[in-house]
Amino acid sequence: MVLSRLHCISLVGLEALPVEVEVDVNKSDKLNLVIVGLPDTAVRESKDRVLTAVKNGGFHLGSFQCTVNLAPGDLKKEGVLYDLPIAVGLIRSSGLLKGESSIIEDYLIVGELALSGELRPLTGALAIALLARDQKKKGVILPACNAKEAALVNGIEVYGLNHLKEVVQFLQSPSTFKPEVGLSFQNHLSSPPHLVDFSDIKGQFHVKRALEIAAAGAHNIVLSGPPGCGKTLMAKALPGIMPPLTLDEALEVTRVHSIAGLLSPNQSLCTQRPF
Repeated sequence: MVLSRLHCISLVGLEALPVEVEVDVNKSDKLNLVIVGLPDTAVRESKDRVLTAVKNGGFHLGSFQCTVNLAPGDLKKEGVLYDLPIAVGLIRSSGLLKGESSIIEDYLIVGELALSGELRPLTGALAIALLARDQKKKGVILPACNAKEAALVNGIEVYGLNHLKEVVQFLQSPSTFKPEVGLSFQNHLSSPPHLVDFSDIKGQFHVKRALEIAAAGAHNIVLSGPPGCGKTLMAKALPGIMPPLTLDEALEVTRVHSIAGLLSPNQSLCTQRPF
């Protein structure tokens, strides 16, 4: 049995920070799995999900003593992103992952596991892919439904997989899998028109002039007045007089929406300025 090291992330606000997942397994008379490294309740509960998912995935581990360390130890770990790397580390340390050498070090591995071993959708896929590129990783392994969003980042390979079995098969034989191909930015630009346009608003000439100046100079603006005077209506119309989002702006808006869980299931990039 070997000590496994895998690379994951921790979402703190809008940023993704690197986390190393260390898994050490030793034979024992009874099953015991301990997670250390400032885990929150969701992370501590992952041991039950992971053990069941590994069993239902067809991997028979037997009885063992396992310690999982999430480093750095002074960074609080929250959420369910650690299910997949813990499961892969457990399988590898138990000697059930054949054929891989150092490939496991080349990827960020993230994902929540269902009890069946299937991978559930996650939030923050774009931030995860950006961190993988900044960390000079070869790519990222994550749930298939988040692959198109992560593939917006150039320079890394994105593998969207559906089941724990597929992740193990990929690590054993990566050449049999093809990375997700991301659409170009131009293919995302066909977005619906804004719901409110300045031409639809009668009057309010002084407010329109103030908004035009604010938009032209990239200034902040404060709207103040009694209920019903048109503040929200004018704010909704403001994106309509601004230029389309650049790629960098679209990625920034998408990252915020992704981490907040506001992207629709079939949406991979935000192309409209948000209200």
